[in-house]
This record gives sequence, C-alpha cells and structure tokens, in this order.
Amino acid sequence: MQYTVAQDIRSIQEIAAVPTILETVAAITGLGFVGIARVTLNSWHACAVLDKLNFGLKVGAELDVTTTLCEEVRDTRKAIIIDHVSASATYCNHHTPRIYGFESYISIPIFRQDGSYFGTLCGLDPKPAKLSTPAITSSMTLFAQLISLQMEADAQLTDTRGLLADERDTAELREQLIAVLGHDLRAPLDSIAMAVEVGKRKQPDSAMRALLDHIGRSADRISSLVDNVVDFTHGRMGGDIDVELRREDELHLVFGEVIEVMRSLYPEHRIDAQLQPVPGLLCDSDRMRQMLSNLLNNALVHGDPLRPVRVCVGEENGVFQLTVTNAGPRIPDEVKRQLFKPFWRGAAKVTHEGLGLGLFIVSEIARAHGGSIEVLTSDAATSFIYKVRRLDLAALGA
Repeated sequence: MQYTVAQDIRSIQEIAAVPTILETVAAITGLGFVGIARVTLNSWHACAVLDKLNFGLKVGAELDVTTTLCEEVRDTRKAIIIDHVSASATYCNHHTPRIYGFESYISIPIFRQDGSYFGTLCGLDPKPAKLSTPAITSSMTLFAQLISLQMEADAQLTDTRGLLADERDTAELREQLIAVLGHDLRAPLDSIAMAVEVGKRKQPDSAMRALLDHIGRSADRISSLVDNVVDFTHGRMGGDIDVELRREDELHLVFGEVIEVMRSLYPEHRIDAQLQPVPGLLCDSDRMRQMLSNLLNNALVHGDPLRPVRVCVGEENGVFQLTVTNAGPRIPDEVKRQLFKPFWRGAAKVTHEGLGLGLFIVSEIARAHGGSIEVLTSDAATSFIYKVRRLDLAALGA
C-alpha cells in the first residue's frame, strides 16, 4: 500500500506511546532533541518531536534531506551513532554537523512490516554523549521496532474498520431490500389466495380442485416464508418482533386452524392434537399462529414420518403451555445449541430445507411475549415447549 507523507505523520501522531518513547529516549541518552522522521528519496519530515533545545522543528516541518544524515541511513539501511563529532574521523568535517551544530547524534532506521523503509528514530545534542553503548543501541532499536509494529497494527485496524463499515452498509442495504421485497410480495400472494377461493366457489371438477388446493398450499407456504424473512430483517435492523397483546379466549380454535392447514400441506403425515381451552390469555393470536406453524413445520420435516406429531395445549399452575412433539432420535447437544440461531438448518430433506429461520422466529415470538421456549429430547422423541405465565386479567381490569 502507498502512503502519503501526511498519512504517515498522522499515523505516528495517533500512536499513544510515542510521547513516552521520546521522553524515555531523551532520558537514557541525555539528548536534548529527539524525534521520529519520515524519510523519502526527496524529503525529510518531522512526525513527532521532543525539543528541549529550542531547535525549532515542529511536527510536519520539512528539511532538505541532502543536509541530513538520515539520507545515509536510508541508503545503507544501517544506524548512525556518533558520540563526539569533533573526535570522529568520519564526521568531524561532515557538512551536516556544521549545519545543525550538534556533537552527538543517533539515527536508528524504522522499517515497515513489509521491509520497506519508513524513516528514523533520531536524536542530537550540541554536547558529546556516550551513545554507542549496547544498552542504548539495543533500547533504541527496540523502540524503532515497537513504532513499526504499532504503525502496522493501527493500519490493519483502520483497514478492518473500513471493511466493517462497508459490510455494515451492504448488510443494511440487503436487509432493507429483503424487507421491501417481502412487503411487495404480499399483494400477489393475496391475489393468488383470492383467485383460489373464487375458483373453488365455481364447483370445479376433482382435477381442478386438486390443482387449486395445491396452489393454495404453495401460496400459504410462500406467505409463511415471507413472514419469517420480514420478521428476521426487522430484528436485524434494530427492532423487535411486533406483538399486539389482547385478551384471547379461543386460542385453541386458532391453533386448530393452523393444524388443519398443516394437515393439508403434509397429507402423508399424521397430526394428533389435544387443545384445551385456556380463556383469558394475553397474547397476539397471529403471532401464536405463526409460532405453531413454524413448530409444526419443523416437527413434520425432521420427525419420523411413520409416527404422528403431537400438539398439546393447556395450562398448569397458572402457566400456559404449548408443546409440539415428534418421534425420532435424540438431538445431539451440539445441534441443540444451534437450533434457535438464524439460518441454521439441521439435516432435512432437500425439498423441505427452507431458510433456517423458523425456530429463530419462534424464539423471538416467545421472547416478545415474555415467555420461553425449551427443547426436551430423548432417544425416542423431541418436544418443543413454549411456556408463559398467564396474567390475572381480572386484576388488571382486562
């Protein structure tokens, strides 16, 4: 990745440890000026500065790179350490110490994690200083490596945040699209259902009636899938499943209608029902209808097709209870933990896989009613049990 000098200066400024590193370098070396520089082929820029000499360089200041020793560090990729310029055969007559008036100097190269050259961790002072000790050189090298690692970590974090923001925007757009699509499917589905009813009133022959029944069942199935998708996307976009709680005295009749529809959708399966009236229940009957439909669909798809699915509705000790039981092998614990997660599907027949949202919607409906859904499984059968405490509506004035 290519970085601009401005980006590099900003990246150094955003490293919280840099001021502490500069203070520590000044303390262990005795140098009055310490800084981090970005060095390119044509420029030298100050990225961070600790200036106790009033040297005059500020963050962002630029020097002619040809007047600095950092140019040599860049070209050789090796550190330069000078304890005493006047006593150095190499640098006593060098133009850089004369220009900037220093006697002690250190410059440690900083490399990016991909091996490319970034710049230097450098320092200078008008007085000589013992800089070439192993303790100082190893400490300075370590600080340069730490700066490099932090730049890489910050760059990766910035990239990750950008990717997450893009993904979040895409996900929101996708969920809005699904929600709108679900809404727009309602009208044609209603038209199909109306056409089926009109066709049945015309007393069709047996072949046509069978076809109309098939179309009606397919429309009901699509409608159920649309309900689940819309509920899911609504939840993902920050809302809970909507419920309109009202007093319901004949929920067992609502459940009876659901069972008849499922019997028509799965004529090869048997559904046994024990529906005890539970008057005065505070609930959303449409959501209860959706819950039972999803639970029955799950039981019919995953249960033993040769044995009946049982539906029981009743009340015990003030707790309303809906139980759907299907025969079949025990659900493994690792599968059981996944059952109510969205888009998770067990090993179903390919033609009945669905979207994997049914049980997730069931759990959301249960939560919206202040109830719970639990799974009891054995080697012979599996039961999904919805429980909610029945409120004293008389005391509430309902």
